[in-house]
Amino acid sequence: MAAFASLSDRLTATFRNLRTKGKLTPADVDGTVREIRRALLDADVALEVVKQFTGTVRERALGDEVNKALNPAQQVVQIVNEELVGVLGGQQRRLEFAKQPPTVIMLAGLQGAGKTTLAGKLAKHLKKEGHTPLLVASDLQRPNAVTQLQVVGEQAGVPVWAPEPGNGVGDPVTVARDGVAEARRRQFDTVIVDTAGRLGIDAELMKQASDIRKAVDPDEVLFVIDAMIGQDAVTTARAFQEGVDFTGVVLSKLDGDARGGAALSVASITGRPIMFASTGEGLDDFEPFHPDRMASRILDLGDILSLIEQAQQAFDEEQAREVAEKFATDSFTLDDFLKQMQQLKNMGSLKGMLGMLPGARGMREQLDNFDEREITRTEAIIQSMTLKERQQPKLLNGSRRLRIAKGSGTTVTEVNALMQRFEQASKMMKTVAKGGMPQVPGMGPIPGMGGGRASAKKAAQAKKKGGSKSGNPAKRAAENAAIASGKPTGPTTAGGSGFGLGGGAGAGGAGGANGQPSDDDLAALGKFLGR
Repeated sequence: MAAFASLSDRLTATFRNLRTKGKLTPADVDGTVREIRRALLDADVALEVVKQFTGTVRERALGDEVNKALNPAQQVVQIVNEELVGVLGGQQRRLEFAKQPPTVIMLAGLQGAGKTTLAGKLAKHLKKEGHTPLLVASDLQRPNAVTQLQVVGEQAGVPVWAPEPGNGVGDPVTVARDGVAEARRRQFDTVIVDTAGRLGIDAELMKQASDIRKAVDPDEVLFVIDAMIGQDAVTTARAFQEGVDFTGVVLSKLDGDARGGAALSVASITGRPIMFASTGEGLDDFEPFHPDRMASRILDLGDILSLIEQAQQAFDEEQAREVAEKFATDSFTLDDFLKQMQQLKNMGSLKGMLGMLPGARGMREQLDNFDEREITRTEAIIQSMTLKERQQPKLLNGSRRLRIAKGSGTTVTEVNALMQRFEQASKMMKTVAKGGMPQVPGMGPIPGMGGGRASAKKAAQAKKKGGSKSGNPAKRAAENAAIASGKPTGPTTAGGSGFGLGGGAGAGGAGGANGQPSDDDLAALGKFLGR
């Protein structure tokens, strides 16, 4: 997530240096805490939050839980993770719905924070969960605010109550009160009231927001704050807390800032939980805020749970079962491949999903260079094929591929590359479907997964041809000696792996029985992993 990119990079580098130490001295802890303090201040976190956070981390890092830990560096990372979760609000809090509908949700915040767009996002989110929301246009001050809410409501598929045209015309308190009454009459179970904002804090803004709150008696008051506001987040949040008092915080534009200090300040300063986060411009770029998951993302520990939830929403279980059966029966076609690509596209930004994987910060350059339009080009290539060509890819000769390239606006090279990827994916998934382990390009066969037969065949072919063809004289002599004695050569031993563990005896090493690694191999691997 862009909002924490800079902070995450700084913290990851700090902990990387810490992991090289087997035992931590007070000087090591002080140095680490100093770097954490600098990273937080650079991220625009409020000074009082930084002082409290680093003080707690230092106290715990010098305690017995670290001194007695088997791996002190990992223990410090765990402490920082736990304290980050606390700063971000601790436990996730969900919306509390009224026992007697409708549930009234009021949005408050400064002008430009993104309240109107967020109203549509929240409405669409609630609609997906089975609720029936109604949007109420009580922002009658900002030019075209009512029109914008109507457009957003139409995109979200949610009705909008807008009896006044806005642009300075109408009473926002009356509109809000009548909107709740209309929702009760038409049996909507949720009302989202969009209110006006100002460029800065003033008495008129607070009075209007306070009057609307008294008129509609909301179950939730959500304070919408721009994640890019930096140090002003604390001042703004305190002013709204004193003037209106809110029950939760929503962070908008969390994808547009590399610092994210507002997120780490507002929950700790106000004592109110962050409930939702807006992560993009689309209406679907909206998610519940999980403090523990966000802390894991900041520390580059990944967010697998959110990734799984996105996959479950996008993928059809029945369709996935059909695809698995097609892999097993070798009937997977380009049409099926296209459907899988489209489901992957429905999950959202691939960069965002890959960013949820542990260690994703180490792939920053690759992720930045990744072109998400590649999926669109792939769709265009497959859709330029005839139905028969999709079902029987072997029909794609040179002239057909040239026609497909022209029809999709691509080159023959791109068409060929797609077909190569499709064939590789088909082979790998067919192997998995039959209970085997695929051989990933660039890695050797997995030990014990059928590499022996192919290796023995290669050895027999080498013996039949009269010896080794290696360009290395020493290696060629060793392989010829092995062939003469009837033993398989080093590179073609049964069950060889990408880690250099050959099964069976090979040149230069005594392998274990039944294609298993020898004691020397295991000792070498243990030494490698222990470095």
